[in-house]
Amino acid sequence: MPTVFYHAGRFPPEEELGWPTLIPLLSPAAAALARYDALLELVPNPRLLLAPLMTREAVLSSRIEGTQATMGDVLQFEAGQAPASPRRRDDITEVLNYCTAMGHAERLVTEGKLPLCQRVLKAAHNVLMQGVRGANKSPGEYRCIPNWIGPPDCDREEARFVPIAADQLPQAMAAWERYMHSEAPDRLVQLAILHAEFEALHPFLDGNGRLGRMLVPLFLWQVGLIRAPVFYMSAYLENHRDTYYDRLLAVSRDDDWTGWCGFFLEAIRQQAEDNLNKAQGILKLYDAMKDQVIQLTHSQHAIPALDWIFKCPIFKSTDFVSQANIPQATARRILKCLRDNSICTTMVEPQGRQAAILAFPALLNLTEGNQVV
Repeated sequence: MPTVFYHAGRFPPEEELGWPTLIPLLSPAAAALARYDALLELVPNPRLLLAPLMTREAVLSSRIEGTQATMGDVLQFEAGQAPASPRRRDDITEVLNYCTAMGHAERLVTEGKLPLCQRVLKAAHNVLMQGVRGANKSPGEYRCIPNWIGPPDCDREEARFVPIAADQLPQAMAAWERYMHSEAPDRLVQLAILHAEFEALHPFLDGNGRLGRMLVPLFLWQVGLIRAPVFYMSAYLENHRDTYYDRLLAVSRDDDWTGWCGFFLEAIRQQAEDNLNKAQGILKLYDAMKDQVIQLTHSQHAIPALDWIFKCPIFKSTDFVSQANIPQATARRILKCLRDNSICTTMVEPQGRQAAILAFPALLNLTEGNQVV
C-alpha cells in the first residue's frame, strides 16, 4: 500500500463535508449524549461512583497503543499487589499516567482558569509520559524531528502514514487551536474534525493516540455538552480499531472527512448509550448496596464504607481501615461484615505482615461487562 502523507493545506475542511450524509447521524448522537449527561446530573458524585469507568477507559485507550494490562491488574497494583513482570508494571504505569494526566488537564481548566488549549495538552502530555516507555521523547514538547506510522522499525518509505513536517507543526497546531475555539455548524462534527487533525499532525513523538482520545471528553465538557469530563470512548474505538485507523487514513489520502465524521458520530452514539447503561447500572447497584450495607452493619459509617469500595473496588484490607475515614475498630467490624455477607471477597489471602487484598465483585463485573471476579 502506498505511503499516505499529511493533507497539507486542506484543514479545516470546507466544501469536503457531505452534510446530507451527516445530518441524519447528528440527532441520534446528540440525543444519546444528552441522555447520558442527564444521568450525570443525578449521580451524587460522578467522579467517585464512575471512577471504575475512568480506569477502564484508561486501560482500553492504552491497549489501543499496545499495552496488555487489564483493569484488574491496575486495581491490584494500586492495592499493593506486585505485577507479574516488569513489562506488566510498565503497562500499568502507562494506564495510571493516563488517569493522572486527565485529572491534571481538568484542574488546569477549572483551577487554572485556562481554556482547553495547546498549553493544557502539552501539560497533560508531560504527565502522560513520565516514567514510561517514551519518557525520553520530549514529554510536553512538540517533536522537532520527523516521525511516521507503520510496522515496527520501518523506514519512512515503508510507513503507512507520514505526518506533517516538524518545522510546520507550530503553525499547524495554532490553526488547530483556532479552529477548536471557532464557531461551528455542529459541535460533534467539529470534535470529529479536531480529533482527526490532531492524530494526522501527530505533534508529539509518542502518546498522540491517548492524548487525542483524552481530547474527546475535555472538549465535550468545555462546550457544555456534558457537565463533567467523564465520557468514555475507547471501548468502541478498540472494538473497531481497523476501521478507526482506516477512516483516519482516508482523511489524508482521499479527503474523506465525511466518512470519518460519520464513523465518529456513530461512535459517539453507541458509546453514549453504553456509558449510560453502565452508569445506570452503577447507580442502581449503589442504591441497592446502600440499603443492604446500612441494614447489615447498623452503623452511621455504612455510607463512607460503601463510598470507599465503590472508589476502590480492589483494595488492601489495611488501607480500608486506615483511609476510609471511619474509626478503626468500626472499620474492621464493617469489613468483616462485608466479607461475611460476600459483598467483598478475598483475592489474595494475608501472609505474614502482608494484608489481604479484597475485591468488590458486583462493581467490577458490571464495569467490565462480564464475569471477571
